[in-house]
Amino acid sequence: MSLLYTILIGALAGFLAGKLMKGGGFGFLMNMVLGIIGGAVGGWLFGTLGISLMDGIVGDLLTGLIGAVVILFIAGLFKK
Repeated sequence: MSLLYTILIGALAGFLAGKLMKGGGFGFLMNMVLGIIGGAVGGWLFGTLGISLMDGIVGDLLTGLIGAVVILFIAGLFKK
């Protein structure tokens, strides 16, 4: 269940990050894939730094969203 939860939260975070990023990111499917990766990176980074935004789904979504925005930004640098 944990893997499915992570994938769903990451996909939603990627979708939202694509909406926030200028130019819409990389398209619906790729934004979701990068969101899953970004969610994992965000969770790892915040865990390493000892930062907890909030508990529950909202905190996980915020963590994933921030990670996805960072990943989409970095990927956008290579897109050009």
